[in-house]
Amino acid sequence: MLTADLRAAADLLRTATDVTLLGHVHPDADALGSALALGLALRRRGADVRVSFGPPAGVPESLRGLDPAGLVVPAAEVPAAPELLVALDTASAARLGWLEDRIATSGHVLVVDHHASNTRFGTHHVVDDTAEATVVLVLALIDELDIPLDADIARCLYAGLVTDTSSFRRATAATHRTAARLVEAGAEPTVLARELMDAHPFAWLPMLARVLGRAVLEPEAAGGHGLVHTAVTLADMTGVRPEEVESVVGLLQATGEAEVALVIKEMAPGEWSGSLRAKSAVDVRATAAGLGGGGHRLAAGFTTTGTAADVVARVREMLQSVR
Repeated sequence: MLTADLRAAADLLRTATDVTLLGHVHPDADALGSALALGLALRRRGADVRVSFGPPAGVPESLRGLDPAGLVVPAAEVPAAPELLVALDTASAARLGWLEDRIATSGHVLVVDHHASNTRFGTHHVVDDTAEATVVLVLALIDELDIPLDADIARCLYAGLVTDTSSFRRATAATHRTAARLVEAGAEPTVLARELMDAHPFAWLPMLARVLGRAVLEPEAAGGHGLVHTAVTLADMTGVRPEEVESVVGLLQATGEAEVALVIKEMAPGEWSGSLRAKSAVDVRATAAGLGGGGHRLAAGFTTTGTAADVVARVREMLQSVR
């Protein structure tokens, strides 16, 4: 079935002359890397392309090096009625934020995604929740279009692959073969790792000291698998970028006594964005979905309201059903 979907999507892209590529709000390396890689490939075929994301947050500073060609444009410059819209790494139309209305006005909508919760909101779909990252599906599309890889495309694809597999912690043999192919095409793992994950402003350190210093370990939570959690307040975020805040959950996940890590981030007074991670035994996607969010089995997120204690209590209660 996916083969037929790939062929249909490639046929759509092969004849396209004007393409708008969108990813979810607050884009990560998989969303941006997918959009840029496909955009670069289509531009090589002669199409006019643009990449964008719904405001208020644009592309994180740490990811801007992926776009030396300047394909990313402000949301206000996205056509009101795109000829062809490609939504990447986006499980539902609502995840496009301010640009959601372009779904109804586009001639064709191609959805390329690896989330199990995808609502198939397009006219064409390449959706596979067994893919490690959306960039894997984009690579398959580029191959179907018979477009050779170059260093710029490979860098974008590698960025999404390394981050969505948690630096290859959730990798298969096929993942490593894909990574090797991208490195051979010009992706530089050492350079990309530093740009994407290993370069932070000094303000990151005192923020971590505060946030990790109030982390709580609950060994009996999550059905006895263990939960570690902390909160990042608005005050904690002063002077740091969103990517510094997002890094906290990865550090918390290193706690050996806990299967599940939870970080809640205060977006406005009483409004929280939660990030859940699990090592192997717990499906955190189910918990996130119960709170109106979604994601993957071992990495998911949600948004909700209440006090920090309220939010943690709701997550704790939902995790208690884990066996």
